[in-house]
Amino acid sequence: MTELERYSLLLARRTFLGRTAAGLGSLALASLLHPRLFAADGGSPPKTPAYRGVIHPRHYLPKVKRIIWLYMAGGPSHLETLDHKPMLARMNGKPMPESITKGQPIAQLQGRKLTCMAPQHPFQKCGKSGQEIAVIFPQLSKMADNICIIRSLRTQAINHDPAHTFMNTGTTISGRPSMGSWLWYGLGSECDNLPGFVVLTSIGKHGQAQPIATRQWHSGFLPSNFQGVEFRSTGDPVLYVNSPAGVTPSRQRDVVDATQALNQLFHDDSDDPEVLTRIRQYEMAFRMQTSVPKLMDLSGETKATLDQYGTKGGDGSFASNCLLARRLAERGVRFIQLYHRGWDHHGGIKSNIELTAREVDQGAAALVHDLKQRGLLDDTLVVWGGEFGRTPMAQGSGRDHHIKGFSIWMAGGGVKPGLTYGATDEFGYNAVENIVEVHDLHATMLYLLGVDHEKLTYPFQGRQFRLTDVSGKVVKDILA
Repeated sequence: MTELERYSLLLARRTFLGRTAAGLGSLALASLLHPRLFAADGGSPPKTPAYRGVIHPRHYLPKVKRIIWLYMAGGPSHLETLDHKPMLARMNGKPMPESITKGQPIAQLQGRKLTCMAPQHPFQKCGKSGQEIAVIFPQLSKMADNICIIRSLRTQAINHDPAHTFMNTGTTISGRPSMGSWLWYGLGSECDNLPGFVVLTSIGKHGQAQPIATRQWHSGFLPSNFQGVEFRSTGDPVLYVNSPAGVTPSRQRDVVDATQALNQLFHDDSDDPEVLTRIRQYEMAFRMQTSVPKLMDLSGETKATLDQYGTKGGDGSFASNCLLARRLAERGVRFIQLYHRGWDHHGGIKSNIELTAREVDQGAAALVHDLKQRGLLDDTLVVWGGEFGRTPMAQGSGRDHHIKGFSIWMAGGGVKPGLTYGATDEFGYNAVENIVEVHDLHATMLYLLGVDHEKLTYPFQGRQFRLTDVSGKVVKDILA
């Protein structure tokens, strides 16, 4: 093909796509309502085979099919939530022992007088397991026998954005694939009509709502069709999901036939894999035109269920997103991530963390309970936690960022319920018992999905990359 011919083809293709009033997304509804509409010569309609991942068979017997990550963005204080420290309470207002903090990374308290700050809320023993949970989580406390608390997590980045990047991608280097993208690439999805990786966000009112960059759910160097798809929490979850008025099946057929032909010609000439990715994304967009409205239609949910979550849905709250997470899980979405921004409590932590906890407590507890009663918890892993913890030293009336020891909880298939694992020292500063690194957490999550974290790799820039980089071990002591 000459340069002139190639330029003419590109110009015609761009002009066609740019001026098509009907919109490519409008084709989905017609293809689903009338599958033979786009059939060639009366045969079966052209169809891209459903993507089922690159790992066949699984390396291990999978314990779960999907993951729901309740991401508490901002760094919730472990000292007011999941890690009870009576000694810190007794040391309130006294100098922090220099032997613990000397030479250690501290975010905004560097060079300042370090004073112990007592936990601002009491803890109580909960359930038959007797796990200690702060009283600011009255609903979660009722689920104590269903969750596993890890008190010894450590991370490597002390500021929000790189800490988010490390927790999501296993490295502080921006541009690497997120864990949801790794899972979608490796395992595919059980749902053909929704993305394999969906993100929902909500914003709290009682702490600094640090920004969350969309690259936290980016596919990095993996093919772009594995990028997480953000669903908006209010209004239409996906823009332009509805077909324009007056678009007929015959017009849709003209558009899809011509578009597929042009894309295929361009791919044959350029051999660009992103063209095939675009074709697959168009197909997913088509299918989402019917699946998304059904997802958002809560008319089939009982009043008891809505009351349990504390929402009627569609209000942008964390509770509403938890309800949608359950519905996404039912439909086979592989990785569902719910960000709740508002846990950055540098000041006023006593009142603010109680109010922030109230924003997520009912929804998180309802999600675990709802999954359990529907038989979905056995093959779903729920993770609750943020990018780091907070210092035992005071920052005025708040706490600074802390990476040496913090807490998360997990629930679901393959995880021991009612277990508290690991420990920090008596001040809540250093993880000292059964330390869990972020790469260990990722390795364990992959193991529960039946994946050897060392074998889920992708070639890029001359080496094989993986989510756990060059480290990580499965935390087998928490496995059921």
